[in-house]
Amino acid sequence: MKIIAGLGNPEKRYENTYHNLGFMVADNLAERLKVGYKLKNSLKCALAEGVIGGEKYIIVKPTTYMNLSGECIQRVLSYYGANVADLLVVYDDIDIEIGRIRFRPHGSAGTHNGMRNIHLLINDDNFPRVRVGTKPRTEGIPLVDYVLSKIPESEYEDLNCAIKKASDLCFDLLNGATYDDLMQRYNKKD
Repeated sequence: MKIIAGLGNPEKRYENTYHNLGFMVADNLAERLKVGYKLKNSLKCALAEGVIGGEKYIIVKPTTYMNLSGECIQRVLSYYGANVADLLVVYDDIDIEIGRIRFRPHGSAGTHNGMRNIHLLINDDNFPRVRVGTKPRTEGIPLVDYVLSKIPESEYEDLNCAIKKASDLCFDLLNGATYDDLMQRYNKKD
């Protein structure tokens, strides 16, 4: 089993904000795989599921706020009896340039509160993650205001490219690509 979790905030007012890039990647992947979401209140998420090459996969979008993402991830792992290694989390990262993505097989949460909550509640950081770059191009905006701000039209092209690349990476993982393959293919500068 593989679990792809895209992080974001559930309310409509957060659509098209930097902090919802994980949701955008999950939606792109679900559309590509032609699977629809079902609301699972007991798991605190919307999820889509399917099978590729005989292996089940689940695409998860927590319905908690970003800072409580671990509540959903903990419940999903427990409900499906999945291992932490079966999980891939996709989220925004202000330390990576807009338009770029970075894959890592494990690591720290850094400054990302959603990832911190996941690490805290599952008590493990040994799972892969895809970080989608949102590094501010202008200075002086407080971090919280920036990540919750609407994405300007001038950045649509770069961010859509990053969303597509992250979705491609998830698709490749579901189709058996190794972590080394993914790092070599997706972590290089264009």
